[in-house]
Amino acid sequence: MKPSLEGRLAALLLGAVMLGAVIAALGTRLLGSVLVGALLGVLLGLLVVMWISRRAVAPVRRLLRALAGAVASYRDGDFSLSLAVDRNDELGELVQAHNELGNALREQRQHLVQRELLLDTVTQHSPMSIVLVDAHGHVVFANLAARHLLNQGVSLQGLEMQVLLSRCQKELAEALSSGEDCLVSVSAGEGEEVFHVAKQQVKLRGRAHRLLLVKRLTRELSRQEVAVWKKLIRVLSHELNNSLAPISSLANTGLELARRGDHAQIPGVLQTIRERATHLGNFIAGYAVFARLPAPQPMPIPWSELVRDLAAQSQFTLADPLPDQPGYFDRVQVEQALINLLKNAHESGSDAGAVELSVVHAGRQQRIEVRDRGSGMSEAVLTQALLPFYSTKRTGTGLGLALAREIAEAHGGQIRLANREGGGLVVSLLLPLPATEAAR
Repeated sequence: MKPSLEGRLAALLLGAVMLGAVIAALGTRLLGSVLVGALLGVLLGLLVVMWISRRAVAPVRRLLRALAGAVASYRDGDFSLSLAVDRNDELGELVQAHNELGNALREQRQHLVQRELLLDTVTQHSPMSIVLVDAHGHVVFANLAARHLLNQGVSLQGLEMQVLLSRCQKELAEALSSGEDCLVSVSAGEGEEVFHVAKQQVKLRGRAHRLLLVKRLTRELSRQEVAVWKKLIRVLSHELNNSLAPISSLANTGLELARRGDHAQIPGVLQTIRERATHLGNFIAGYAVFARLPAPQPMPIPWSELVRDLAAQSQFTLADPLPDQPGYFDRVQVEQALINLLKNAHESGSDAGAVELSVVHAGRQQRIEVRDRGSGMSEAVLTQALLPFYSTKRTGTGLGLALAREIAEAHGGQIRLANREGGGLVVSLLLPLPATEAAR
């Protein structure tokens, strides 16, 4: 059975007391005075107790200094330090427990390092651009895709986000600066790049950071466009067959009635044929408008006139006072785009009174927004909503947003979709103003 610290200390104190008693007895016999002997015993006993205490506490002090040094190493992230176990008591058990704690922390640190290396490898080679910005607006992390997107492949570590935004294209800079997720189109040479921009507030080591995620959707949209064209062919074939089959059947019926001389029913047959043909013509005309959108003819348009005509066709609330400066766009095309957007807002599940229209002039840009309080769009729908013929409605043609996009881009502008805080969707038409109009 190993001795305990209490036992050792009690034995040492008992020995000191006994030694003091012996010294007091010897002093009394030799000096012939009980008082002098007692004082001599107490004095020598105190010296012995001090010496014993010093010897007993010295290992504890050394152990406490060693433990303090080990804790300091742990605080600095170094878990490699271990203490030698040279005692067979409670202090030895403490050292052993401390070494086991160090081993556990060392293993956890190794696992964390491996996971961080794996996470860093995944994020660095992700096709999505990932940027982490601290509360002061400085970049603390950016993967390879973000470096190529924002800084020509050069590291972004420590740079100010505002400086980086001033170097990139205006549309992308505005999308990254806004507080909402959105879909943005950016000119790239002779073509166009489409990005989905997402933002999220995160905490890292107790401090607020902003996480920016930019996903390039150009290739995905191209694949989706092929799928959409295939869908279009199926829709057209289905609609043509649904109309041509009864027309053919009715034509045969008319021929049979004429052969029999039953001319009274022929006008009804011809009327039905005309209705089916009209329906088919209107159906094809809707797609033809999208396919043959004429070049816009922009001119100054008073906003009050446009809003008045829109209000006659759809219910909405003006969110802001109209600008005094007139708009500059093709009246017919933009009005058609806004009619489609207002129709979508009412069909989103939003209350009619919650549908809003906002018109703002900002520098050389006119921004028209249609807002609702419907169910909004999921991220998957946001990435495909601007594709022609894509629709989540059973009876939808998928042309409303696509036509609005075509009209905006034909004017040299763009369209943005973003979910609203608190629910709903905001669709923004961004149309440029010529220099002469912007200077007024």
